Parts: sequence; structure tokens; C-alpha cells
Amino acid sequence: MRAIPKDLGLRAWRQLRVVGVCALLIAGLMSVLGGQRFWPSLLFCLCISVCCSALIQGFAAGFTALLNQRRAPGTAPLQWPGWPLMLLALLLGTPLGYGLGNEVGRWLSGIPSGSILQASPRQLISVLLLSLLPGLGASYFFVSRSRLQAAQLQAQTAQRQAAEHQLRLLESQLEPHMLFNTLANLRVLIALDPQRAQAMLDQLIAFLRATLRASRTSSHSLGQEFARLQDYLALMQIRMGARLRPSLDLPAELAELQIPPLLLQALVENAIQHGLEPSVEGGELYIGARLQGKQLLLEVRDGGVGLASPTLATEGTRFGLHQVRERLHTQFGGAASFQLGPRGDGHSGALARILLPVQTPHPPA
Repeated sequence: MRAIPKDLGLRAWRQLRVVGVCALLIAGLMSVLGGQRFWPSLLFCLCISVCCSALIQGFAAGFTALLNQRRAPGTAPLQWPGWPLMLLALLLGTPLGYGLGNEVGRWLSGIPSGSILQASPRQLISVLLLSLLPGLGASYFFVSRSRLQAAQLQAQTAQRQAAEHQLRLLESQLEPHMLFNTLANLRVLIALDPQRAQAMLDQLIAFLRATLRASRTSSHSLGQEFARLQDYLALMQIRMGARLRPSLDLPAELAELQIPPLLLQALVENAIQHGLEPSVEGGELYIGARLQGKQLLLEVRDGGVGLASPTLATEGTRFGLHQVRERLHTQFGGAASFQLGPRGDGHSGALARILLPVQTPHPPA
């Protein structure tokens, strides 16, 4: 059983307004050109127009329902039956609506009115054509409006699907980028310290199992994102040792908020590769989350060489930061922002900030 449209009352009110305007124009013409009294003419025109329109739309809805029953399962339902059946609905609804509206008008006004069956052929044709105008005008208006809304809905659906495909492409590009960076670090460590390289390889296998599973979803919680970052930092500490001093700050009340997976991964990689590794002493790496008004603020701050590092011109850095910007734009549009700049607190290093709308977990179905 099909659900009743939520906007049924609004659509009925709009249709009544269109029919009322048509009835008002016809009553005015009858009063000016035919010498009939305006108010009784308006009452009869309104009753006839409403009855004609209701019957015409009823026939059209019935034809549409029959056509939808014959359509293949899974196809989008029709919104109207097409002009041939619509004209049939007009031809059926107009005389029936005229007769019913005429009786309703006579009952409301107490003014006797002749039956449509008693009229001459010329009067009959004139009356039917005159009664057809409101229904035809209302039908054309609402059919055009319905087709425009259907076209807009189709365009929005296509735009949303294109954005989702673009987001999947960006995420699929980010995963091998992260993996290649990690493998490059492992290759260097194999030549320097095979034992530590073995430990790093074991940690890498465990990290990839968890990370690649999480990256197949459109979003996950901040708690899961920070857990993956802890795994990655443990991997990097095998290579960098005490030179890497990470600090993660995630308030418990924010742990279930949703963000795109691996969103912070590229920023953390960037801070390590281009901020901390070029520094002989290494430095601290802070990753934090907090609310700023009604938005979620994510920060990655390092104590490395800062934005003056010559490695910032490499293709890898441009790729990682470009992916962050593109993913934010694709998923949130102008509601999210990304900034990368100096720390601004008198210390060397860089500060990356992401500001995006708060996304709560979806309730279970």
C-alpha cells in the first residue's frame, strides 16, 4: 500500500487556488459579457470548477496507479499518466464535474438551474468547453510543476551520486599513498637495523588489517580514527625512537562523533615526514579534537622544522594535503575548512586545522 504524500494538503491547497482564480475569471466574463449577476455566477463557477478538477485529478491518479502496477519492480513510479490518458481524464471528468457542481451550486444558492441534459447541443458544447478551461489550466500547471520537480530530483540524485563516486576515488587514492610512504620508511630501516625492521613489519601487518577494514566505510567514529593513529604512531616510533614524541587528546564525550576515515592520517604523515624527520632532534606531535561552537575542530601540531622545509615542495606533500581538501569539499562543501600554517606560539613547527560540521552516530535501523 502506497503511503500518503506528506505534501498532499499543500498540493490540494495550491490546486484550489488555481481553480479559484479560473472560476473568478469565468464569473467575471459571464457578468460583463453575459449580463449575469456576479455572485451567483461565481458560486456556480466555483462549485463546477472544484468538482471538475477533483474528478479530473481523480481519474488521472487512477490511470497513473494502473500504469505503475504494470511497471517492472524496482523502476521509478510514474507521476502522471501521460497526455493521452490525461485528455481522457479531462473528457470524463468535465461533464461529470459540471453536473455535480451544478447540483451543488443549486443546493447552496437555492437558485434553480437547468440540467445539462436539457441544454441544446450548442449550449452543451459551450458549457463543456467553458467548464473544461479550469480543469485544463490546473492540469497543465500541476503536470508541468510535477515534471519540473521530478527533473530537479533526478539532477540532485545524479549530483549526489557523482559526489559519492568522487569521494570513493579520493579515499582509494589515499590508501596506497599511505602504504607507499610506510613501505619507503621500512626499506630505509631494513638497511640500518634489520631487527627493528622486522618489528616494524609485524606492526605494519597489524596496522594494515585494521586500517584497510576501517577505510571501506563512509565514516567512522573519532575514537576509531584515534585508535588507527595510535597504531600508526607506534609503527613510526619503531623507526624514529625517542625523536618522535606523540600526544593524543580526545575528550571522551567526542569519541562517538563521526568523521571520514583516514582524514587525519595524511596530516600526521605530513607532519612526520616533512616536519619531524628533517629535524635531528625530532620533536613533539600533538593531535587533538575539541568543539568550537557547533563545529568540530581537529588539530595536528608538530615541533619540527616548520613550513620552511624544502621538502614541502615535493609531490607527495601536495598529494596528501590536496586529498584532504578535496575530501572535505566533496563531502561537506563550504561547511568545512582546512588550514595549514605556522604554529603561531613562538615555537617552530606547523599547525594543521580542520573545521567540519558535527556528525553524530546514525541510530540503528
